[in-house]
Amino acid sequence: MASPGQAEEAPRSLWRSRDFLTFWSGEAFSLFGAQITNLALPLTALLVYDATPQQMGLLSFLQLSPYLFLSLVFGVLVDRNRRKPLMLTANAIRMVLIASVPLLSALHLLSIEGLLIIACLVGTCSVLFDVSWMSFVPTLVKDRRLYVEANQKLGVTQSTSDVAGPGAAGLLVGWLGPPTALILDAVSYLASLVSLLAIRIKEPRPARTRAERHLGRELKEGVNWVFGHRLLRPLALLAPFTNFSLTSVSTLFLLYGVREKGLSPQVIGLVYSVSSVGALLGALGSAAIIRRYPTGLIYGAALTGIYAGPLLLIFAGGPRPLMIATFILSLLISYFGSGLSNVVQLTLRQTLTPQSLMGRMNAAFRTLLFGGGALGGLCGGLLGGALGLRNGLVVLVICSAAMVVPLLLSPVLRLRAMPDPAKETATVAP
Repeated sequence: MASPGQAEEAPRSLWRSRDFLTFWSGEAFSLFGAQITNLALPLTALLVYDATPQQMGLLSFLQLSPYLFLSLVFGVLVDRNRRKPLMLTANAIRMVLIASVPLLSALHLLSIEGLLIIACLVGTCSVLFDVSWMSFVPTLVKDRRLYVEANQKLGVTQSTSDVAGPGAAGLLVGWLGPPTALILDAVSYLASLVSLLAIRIKEPRPARTRAERHLGRELKEGVNWVFGHRLLRPLALLAPFTNFSLTSVSTLFLLYGVREKGLSPQVIGLVYSVSSVGALLGALGSAAIIRRYPTGLIYGAALTGIYAGPLLLIFAGGPRPLMIATFILSLLISYFGSGLSNVVQLTLRQTLTPQSLMGRMNAAFRTLLFGGGALGGLCGGLLGGALGLRNGLVVLVICSAAMVVPLLLSPVLRLRAMPDPAKETATVAP
């Protein structure tokens, strides 16, 4: 970092970076297309193949399970290779798999078992793409001072797709039918492929030779880097609890709102749609907030919003409009914290990690985040069944709020600004 008396040249804005804007536009197409699949794939199973509840649960599990079981292995793959070809491969396969669903369905060649296999393969490619793009951004954005701007722009796109995507996807699925609507997602992957091919930057090849490669040793290096670093370790330890809180509360609140508070699907949709604006606002405001306030303070406030925001859910009552407004405010606080913390944490992780370990670092965090989310959904349902919906929700939100205590012990809270970038641990071949 520059000393106070030393003038530091202002970085160029990413609005002037052709390669980043090209990548960003392709990612935007892909994210909105994925919203169609998120709705159309389970509806295809339900309406076309009359899937049982067990098969629906299996479909959801198969889409997410690759994140738990393959993230770390793919992290090694990403650190061994250039990231752009891996992203091209992942999206090309996803495009073919998604396009095959309406085609095979029209030809009466697709069964529910085939759909489950396709869902798992799409999830596998999604893991590879996600770990690759997170590791590719620091190559695309060479000036570390622009990491916040890059992650803000990508975070805004993700949040916008979360807010607007489900509604648009619902209209398209209703208009075209579940299988046919998937064609639009295939087209979105094609747009992403074109954008990746248009990126001109020459990505350096990792220098590690074949003789130096050993899967077990490389996995250990990545895990040791994350849990041996004084700032990455506390980020990693809180990551699964953060996603556990978000997912468990959301799972049980959905049941509680419908069955005990009598909220209609339309009102539930309204609550989630308006609340999701919080994530968009958090991502939109992140760059300005990071410039103005200490990094540690922002991180602590954002996670406090995630952990403590749900407390309002159990106090919601009174006239129906007031109750619904309280539900919205509670989730909006939590989602705002999520949108803001995503930008802060990803920027910290990219700044603190050398390129040679970027893939494995991101893979370790994806495993922790998705593991926490998967367990959160499962525990939320089990707790609601064992204690009752309201009592289960009370236990979850109190446990979530209690996570503020270990958060206060985190050394990340003492950061005044983004730290200096990590030094490369290995040479890089041209």
